[in-house]
Amino acid sequence: MTVKPFRGIRPPKELAERIASRPYDVLNSDEAREEAKGNAYSLYHIIKPEIDFPAGTDEHDPAVYERAVINYRRFLASGWLVQDDREQYYIYAQTMNGKTQYGLVVCACVGDYLAGRIKKHELTRCDKEEDRMKHVRNCNANIEPVFFACPDHAALDGLVARLTQRAPEYDFVAQPENFRHTFWIVGDEADIARITEIFASMPSLYIADGHHRSAAAALVGAEKARQNPAHRGDEEYNYFMAVCFPAGQLTIIDYNRLVKDLNGLTEKDFLQQLAKNFIVEEKGSNPFRPERLHRFSLYLGGRWYALTAREGTYDDSDPIGVLDVTISSNLILDDILNIKDLRTDKRVDFVGGIRGLDELKRRVDSGEMRMALALYPASMQQIIRIADSGNIMPPKTTWFEPKLRSGLVIHSLA
Repeated sequence: MTVKPFRGIRPPKELAERIASRPYDVLNSDEAREEAKGNAYSLYHIIKPEIDFPAGTDEHDPAVYERAVINYRRFLASGWLVQDDREQYYIYAQTMNGKTQYGLVVCACVGDYLAGRIKKHELTRCDKEEDRMKHVRNCNANIEPVFFACPDHAALDGLVARLTQRAPEYDFVAQPENFRHTFWIVGDEADIARITEIFASMPSLYIADGHHRSAAAALVGAEKARQNPAHRGDEEYNYFMAVCFPAGQLTIIDYNRLVKDLNGLTEKDFLQQLAKNFIVEEKGSNPFRPERLHRFSLYLGGRWYALTAREGTYDDSDPIGVLDVTISSNLILDDILNIKDLRTDKRVDFVGGIRGLDELKRRVDSGEMRMALALYPASMQQIIRIADSGNIMPPKTTWFEPKLRSGLVIHSLA
């Protein structure tokens, strides 16, 4: 794999915590507006600039994209973001529930993405790609990093362990998640060369989170190459920013489903239909979380149920068919509830497991939704197997936590 160091654009130490934000796609405009209230430094003014307009403003309005550029330039002019004077790598650690994962912030190669060496496991939507492409084009920068997994590598782990013994550049606990974010600069030439060498020995990198950002960054890079008659191949637009974490360090949590109706069935009829392919056990009123693969949690009518897929309803030798998202999509959402396309059907919604089972219960009890389905999370090994086989996971399969904080470093395409 080809990676390179870059001249990061970063906040001064005293502003890092105030500038850093959650990624653009994990909260809506109203939530971002609330989080940024009273904080002129918040990166939401760049990545969700609709917060500077009246509530209800279309986030895809041309004026909103233009505001992102205005705000980005203002942050630079004000010294709230400052570009490093030399190319460096960076180390970004995240601590959640006592567990720390260490990622290297690098510039990944557009050519590796286009050639399939940077592997994806999800389909992307053209409208979302175009949205991020406009943002990258207008700002001429990767404002937010992509989240990659890389193969575990003992030498890289040792190097990172040594470098993180030093005092960090940034170190803070972010709210509302209460996760710790720590950041170091890697400026020594020998360390930079060794990191580049180690990545060059890796056959692939894997997109964990940020498929649309990856696609947008690569497509803008390719677009700039076509438009430049003097294109050489080493320009900054040939690269995009990513944080690469060893696969063995990553945590995937459940990504759950909510459904608005039972497709005309009564609760009794629905449970009878489920019994054809699942062993159905009532668990009472206390939340029940599935504890293994092929076992699901259903919340319906104020009661929790355990659903265990019967033998013969899945194929352990099929990298897609063995997934619990596939089993639940085929045997429950499609066969019984007539939900054919998870990407477009408005009867189904998705909730990251970080919000807990109580969020599923709340939305069903409120009458907004009729039933909830909680899944056992996929594993990193399953994701790598699927990506290596060239297959694509069903929509809304993986939810990684903790999420990267945006704004700790930015990559300019200029």
